Amino acid sequence: MERNRQTYRFLLLYALAAAGGAIAYVPFLTILLPMRITDIGGSNDVEWLAYVTFAGAVTASLANILFGWLSDLTRNRKYWVIGGLIGSSLLLTAMSQVKSIEMMIVLVVVWQFALNMMLSPLAAWAGDCVPDSQKGMLGGLLSFSPAMGAMAAALITYPGLASQDTRLLIVASMVTICVLPAILFGAPKKFPELESSPQNTAPSEPVSSIARSTILRMWVARLLIQISEAALFAYLYFWFRSIDGSMTDSNVARIFSVILVGSIPLALIVGRWADRTNRPIVPLPVNAALAGIGLLAMALSNSLETAIGGYVLFGLTSAVFLALHTSQTLRVLPKPERRGRDLGIFNLTNTGPSLVVPWLTLALVPLFGFSSLFFLLAGLAFLASLLLIRLPKIS
Repeated sequence: MERNRQTYRFLLLYALAAAGGAIAYVPFLTILLPMRITDIGGSNDVEWLAYVTFAGAVTASLANILFGWLSDLTRNRKYWVIGGLIGSSLLLTAMSQVKSIEMMIVLVVVWQFALNMMLSPLAAWAGDCVPDSQKGMLGGLLSFSPAMGAMAAALITYPGLASQDTRLLIVASMVTICVLPAILFGAPKKFPELESSPQNTAPSEPVSSIARSTILRMWVARLLIQISEAALFAYLYFWFRSIDGSMTDSNVARIFSVILVGSIPLALIVGRWADRTNRPIVPLPVNAALAGIGLLAMALSNSLETAIGGYVLFGLTSAVFLALHTSQTLRVLPKPERRGRDLGIFNLTNTGPSLVVPWLTLALVPLFGFSSLFFLLAGLAFLASLLLIRLPKIS
């Protein structure tokens, strides 16, 4: 039995590397970049941050597909990961020298290019090394990544720890410490069946209509949940303040942190259950439906307690959904020879919502309030659940 399982050493080191990937962008995009934009752009910081974020998101989307495809062609993920690690780390530390908004946009675009040279092959590497019988556990381990990214952001902004420029160097160092051990010491077992199509299936053979339907449903379901995630990530603080003016940014940050940490054991338990029962997809529609219920509670809440309760339910179940969806996506992709490219296409569900959510929010909230937004997001979550319930059985 053990011969058909990847080593725990690789799984743990890979989870650490994936967390390093989150550390590479969460502190910078959520805290360090906005602070730098304010220093350079002054009173126009919000407008300039929107331009920088938009350019970065478009670049990340295209670069993730490109480097996934290139790592497919070369059949070597590790070299691309190392190259992206070096390039993104150097570019990150160079941000401290930028003196103009125009140069910041250019540097962020190039940094996103290098960052996705690391992230895309790193994601595909898991598909090359982790058999289907352990993909639930892999999903549980991947739930560490968002928490590690948030913890890194909290650490580098601790009062008196480091100057603004030194923080960039600290982030780059943390990423290197997390990613390199998997590259140098992971030594994963080889599973030839994971790295190429079966002998009776040519790489160029068309994908069946059932497989295409499964992939499309998985893609759309993740996009719908990610839209809800992105909306709450951006506007959660404003919503809590609209319910109770005494809520501070520190209160919201603590709630957010508790949810991220709490989702880790929950994702590990659910992922292990999916492996043991050979029911890999079942947790996905269940968690999507529970996330929808949480959003309905938020839409209907008229007190801080019910608002927090609804958000906790949504936050925990959506975090488990996203972690397990990431690992189970590796199961349904039909062509190992195209795994990196296909994961890059799935990555559009991560970057796309950041381009959609601001306009969605502006269209609803000023006229109808936050409740209208949450009703819509709940509908999207229930639709995601319905799409996945109707998937054909996957073993």
